[in-house]
Amino acid sequence: MEYKLLNNGVKMPVLGYGVYQVDPAECERCVADAIAAGYRSIDTAQAYANESGVGNAVKKSGIKRGEFFITTKVWITNAGEKAAAKSIENSLKELKTDYIDLLLIHQPFGDYYGTYRAMEKAYRDGKVRAIGVSNFYPDRLIDIFNFCDVKPAVNQVETHVFQQQKAAHAIMEKYGVAHESWGPFAEGRGDFFTNPVVKAVGEKYGKSVAQTALRYLIQSGVIVIPKSVRRERMEENFNVFDFALSPEDMAKISALDEGESKFFSHYDPSTVEWFMSIVNSQMGK
Repeated sequence: MEYKLLNNGVKMPVLGYGVYQVDPAECERCVADAIAAGYRSIDTAQAYANESGVGNAVKKSGIKRGEFFITTKVWITNAGEKAAAKSIENSLKELKTDYIDLLLIHQPFGDYYGTYRAMEKAYRDGKVRAIGVSNFYPDRLIDIFNFCDVKPAVNQVETHVFQQQKAAHAIMEKYGVAHESWGPFAEGRGDFFTNPVVKAVGEKYGKSVAQTALRYLIQSGVIVIPKSVRRERMEENFNVFDFALSPEDMAKISALDEGESKFFSHYDPSTVEWFMSIVNSQMGK
């Protein structure tokens, strides 16, 4: 395993297992399979409703807690200092752990400054080893960075070969914030798994499109958390440390960058209105 040294000295694996859209009923089995395949970094979130499955699998693995790196995220309906603090305690309970390795603000909406203050307190209290953000574009990342005491260690954003976040990556590097990808396979959009460029590059190394895409991101300084519910795919995705792409092949994949989301933009008013509808519904508005 390769590691990224975060800005507070904590070591984070560059490859983890993500459980976004994993059925809560299946999560424990999936995480147990991932652990058996070698994964020690597991990424979940309050909004996924499967923190308990992650906690159960880690607890039952028989492996020391210190060997795992567990990430979860505070959802927008728990925004604000008081609500976020309560949600962090609940996440600890669901995960069946005394501490969380990495805690992120899931979305840059609602009272996320209050949320961040609650996260800073949890960090100082030893309940969290590192804190950061998710889906923060450069403007909001720079803003919160300049008005917080504990600097964000990670920013998790949509990143894959079609949306490489090159400008955002440069800002993260400038501010010492580690770049983590969600959706490293773009959920198959844009004919991801049959892309001729990535496929041809991978064939040179005897690797699949998925393995080649992950290796490209890792070599670009990006942390990845691929998700699969199939054990053989988990093993395939984990097997990316026995080869390295040449500069020429890195350049070929770099040229695939379209610089646009395959999902949605946080700058799009309709996207923001959708997120606000979730918050207002929760608050009974």
